[in-house]
Amino acid sequence: MADYLPHTEDEVASMLAFLGMSSFEDLFAHIPAAVRLAGGFDLPPGVSEPDVAARFARYTSANAATLAKLSCFAGGGAYDHEVPPVVRALGSRSEFVTAYTPYQPEVAQGVLQAIYEYQTLVARLSGLPIPNASLYDAATGLVEALNMAGGATGRTKMVISAGVHPHWRAVAATFAKGTGHELVIAPLRDGETDWGAVDASGAAAVVAAYPNYLGVIEDLSIAKALAVREGALFVVGADPVAAGVLKTAGQWGADVFIGEGQPFGTALSFGGPYLGLFACTEEQVRRLPGRIVGETLDAEGRRAFVTTLRAREQDIRREKATSNICSNQTLMAVTAAIQLGWLGTQGLREIATRCAQGAHFLYDELLTINGVHAVSSRPFFREFAISLPTNASETLLAMADEGVLGGLAISALTGGDDPSLELDVDRVLLVTVTERRTLEEIEHYVNVMRKVVHS
Repeated sequence: MADYLPHTEDEVASMLAFLGMSSFEDLFAHIPAAVRLAGGFDLPPGVSEPDVAARFARYTSANAATLAKLSCFAGGGAYDHEVPPVVRALGSRSEFVTAYTPYQPEVAQGVLQAIYEYQTLVARLSGLPIPNASLYDAATGLVEALNMAGGATGRTKMVISAGVHPHWRAVAATFAKGTGHELVIAPLRDGETDWGAVDASGAAAVVAAYPNYLGVIEDLSIAKALAVREGALFVVGADPVAAGVLKTAGQWGADVFIGEGQPFGTALSFGGPYLGLFACTEEQVRRLPGRIVGETLDAEGRRAFVTTLRAREQDIRREKATSNICSNQTLMAVTAAIQLGWLGTQGLREIATRCAQGAHFLYDELLTINGVHAVSSRPFFREFAISLPTNASETLLAMADEGVLGGLAISALTGGDDPSLELDVDRVLLVTVTERRTLEEIEHYVNVMRKVVHS
């Protein structure tokens, strides 16, 4: 990526003099007038950066060599959010692009401070005071939360909402074969968790999603009350972007927060590497997985940063370890810190608002199509599920031919039948809208959907 560097009038005059020209018009005189852009780009005032980028992408698509690009309305745990140029420029600096894990503080003060800032931002996003220096992804975050709950309570029973992402639950189930954890899944009814449908007695953890993987915004007070009644840890898997407009996990009374940090500066990248967000209460700090960067003073009284309270098995006796995770996602964590610092509180709120407004507009328009129905009547954030009159996977293939990545077939996420949905899974489509989707793209989506399902 080339940086944009403005030039002074003296620099421009010097360049033209060197070329033997008197004006910019001379510089472009060899280009036929018929193909020159006259009158500028006709951009309205106050247009956001994603909209400007989309407009210029349409201009470049007129070039024969430009490959077609699908408008992405897929989500399901990986989201097509805008990565601002400033984030790419700073995050790709050589100081950060390293596989080095910052053990020795004497040679890693810059990276350690960057992680410290990342932890501060995660604490604000989660509403919980003790974040770690990151995990591999949200799925490993769920595993570590269950390990923490087991260590805190001495129990093995874990009650998990079916609204928690199916892939996260699958990873937890794989680990449970080794840890001996018993996973009890609470089903969904009308897209919302039916906690009364399971026996939670003796649970070590009660795990909820906010919003859940169908996009539904659940009232977590029931789950919290259940956790309190059973003396279990309350774990909330929350969408960190939603924190711009919704309650944080901490405000719901969570003991542990987990989340996927990919939306903050990490491109889709064919599925990884991503970023696991993790935070907990002070009561659980000594069971925190991985590492935490703390602030201290060096021998000369200067501010310094160190890794501390490392509970992994390499650092303490194996029988005392609460986790065997060996590393963190430093580069992704630093990139997330850059993006969150760039956005600020207001910027995050604006992105979350734009996602929600776009999603609700698209949802309302899609329900006007004959045969398209809502899967749930519950409120949602930026993601929603709809039932189609056609097979969802086949519909997506047809929409791709029209330049639209129309979403995700629920059957692809769940691996087949999901009884908690109470309907024909093969016809269910999960649709996502991020701030990158323009009004034109949303309207095109609706027209393509109408054409495909009634062709």
